[in-house]
Amino acid sequence: MKQDESSLTSLISAFGRAYHSQFDTPKIFDDFIAKDLISQNEFNDIKKNMVQGIEFFNKEIAQKFNGNSEEILKWVTQVQLSPTPLARAAYCEKVLLNEVKLGLKQYVILGAGLDTFCFRHPELKNNIEIFEVDHPSSQEFKKKRLADAHLEIPDNLHFVSMDFTNTVTYQNLITEGFEDKKTFFSLLGVSYYLTKEENAKLIQNLFAKIPKGSSIVFDYADETLFDTKGRSNRVANMIKAANGCGEPMKSCFSYDEVENLLDKSGLLIYEHLSPNEINEAYFANRNDYLSAFETIHYTHAVKN
Repeated sequence: MKQDESSLTSLISAFGRAYHSQFDTPKIFDDFIAKDLISQNEFNDIKKNMVQGIEFFNKEIAQKFNGNSEEILKWVTQVQLSPTPLARAAYCEKVLLNEVKLGLKQYVILGAGLDTFCFRHPELKNNIEIFEVDHPSSQEFKKKRLADAHLEIPDNLHFVSMDFTNTVTYQNLITEGFEDKKTFFSLLGVSYYLTKEENAKLIQNLFAKIPKGSSIVFDYADETLFDTKGRSNRVANMIKAANGCGEPMKSCFSYDEVENLLDKSGLLIYEHLSPNEINEAYFANRNDYLSAFETIHYTHAVKN
């Protein structure tokens, strides 16, 4: 991954969270710090690109809201950009905070990007050690953004440089203070871009030497991914956009395949949310465009 690629991916994700925090009601996931990691010029540039790209997303909406850039931005952000990142983050942190109440001491974020968990929860600085695993260029980019925002890196936040698409090595984690104790992992927005074999290898490596009771929350696309167009063609648009960015979506799973993959690593599914269940849990009774993506599922699995 190149510096500009990691920067752009992180910025667009942060843009979606920042937009939701500032303009959407009610909140699904309130990342009130995300806006501090994006400059005003960057925010405006992303906004401009989203509005100008409306023809790619939906020609009918382009015609309907022609000249109304704010409504076009709202439509693109709420229909295409934000639903999955917002809901999966809300679900993951709900599970995580419950685990912390039960005594969890280690949290590993795989593909952390511009994650802000530790800055939104300073009250946990003496309770949990947080390890952000990501590509070196992504982490250098984040450190610069934190410095620009005058956010001091707390003692419980550890940056671990690693390409987790290859064999996971615990030495880098151990060097940063990782211990042989119950651990919670998050793997959000990653599984789609790995092959089925890479996903299986990653899970196996993560849990090979981790104590029982450790767990993971991840999202995945179901077996209808490449056949479903979705609301306003958004699923097909997501696949086309990923291909256009040089990061094609490589895998999708049936529930049985996920269950089998996890079982081979000694994991049991503790909770699974289908698109309909996600919609009911996080998008019910809204008066805007936000709704759960048709092909995306969330899973919490625990090592037995």
